[in-house]
Amino acid sequence: MYYGGIDAHRSYLTVAIMDKEGNVVHERKRVPIGGEPLLEALAGYRPLEVVVETCPFWPWIHDVLEPTEIGFHLAYAKELEAIAKAETKTDSVDARLLARMLAANLIPEVYPKPAVQREIVHVVRHRGALVAQRTGLVCRIHSHLHQQGLELAREKLLGQGGRRWLLEEAWPQLSVEQRVLVETHLEMIDLLTVQIKRLDGRIEEQAGEHPGACLLQTIPGIGPYRSLQLVGEIEPISRFASPDHLVSYSGLAPRTRSSGGKTRYGSTPKAANRWVRGALVSAIPSHMHSTPESWLGTYYERQKERIGWQKARVAAARRLCRAVHAMLSTGEVWRG
Repeated sequence: MYYGGIDAHRSYLTVAIMDKEGNVVHERKRVPIGGEPLLEALAGYRPLEVVVETCPFWPWIHDVLEPTEIGFHLAYAKELEAIAKAETKTDSVDARLLARMLAANLIPEVYPKPAVQREIVHVVRHRGALVAQRTGLVCRIHSHLHQQGLELAREKLLGQGGRRWLLEEAWPQLSVEQRVLVETHLEMIDLLTVQIKRLDGRIEEQAGEHPGACLLQTIPGIGPYRSLQLVGEIEPISRFASPDHLVSYSGLAPRTRSSGGKTRYGSTPKAANRWVRGALVSAIPSHMHSTPESWLGTYYERQKERIGWQKARVAAARRLCRAVHAMLSTGEVWRG
């Protein structure tokens, strides 16, 4: 058995291969980007397992190696402290250390999404980025309004009534330069809105064809976008051994520190999938709007009275996360 470490960069790769005793048997520096150069650098060593850190370049390496007999492992870069804290850090040192850690079974692995699943993720994350840009432009318009002592509810500015109020009531009170800037922001908002609507059509079509997304859409408050976002991030559900594992991955379990007989509960961890967390937390208000009498709605209302709406929303999202795990594991629809 051979173990390979690949240190990937934008324009080249560094490859180091070790035997099971930890001896470096092969090393290649400045391997050109591409499938043929990579396979050539790995030729002659079988059976072979290779590891790559999470980075923007791992997907094409995975796609090249997937059809071969070479095993692929993806290492979570943030947890590779041995590499991050090394006094001597070069491409060759990193590649050797990756290979050595793989041989010792010390790699903190993450799931390498296949190409089809990555396409789903690209679409939904792109929509999220466009919405964030549009929200930023809306906030800039509100900033100009606040400078003139004007105020409008944030959610109303994108509607026809809010736009009419802006142009008829607020416009005369804005300065000349402010009007120019606001006009620019409105034009960009309109362009982004068109792009978001186009993406919504594609997302609705893809979600309608995906069995997991169709199943999750039976949950009140989860439509095509959130359902496709969830399956794109967490499938296959079998990689989560239990609902609590998925809760932890989603960043919905508060950090716990126990020492000296005392236990302290902190905020939710940052090293989690913020997309899953965002989808589940944002689904709670929508769920409450449509079916407040469900078991999840009843739980949220009870928690809100006890700990406040913000913590209650996270607690309800945690319950919803466990339900999502059960649904995708069993194939059963939502039972509210």
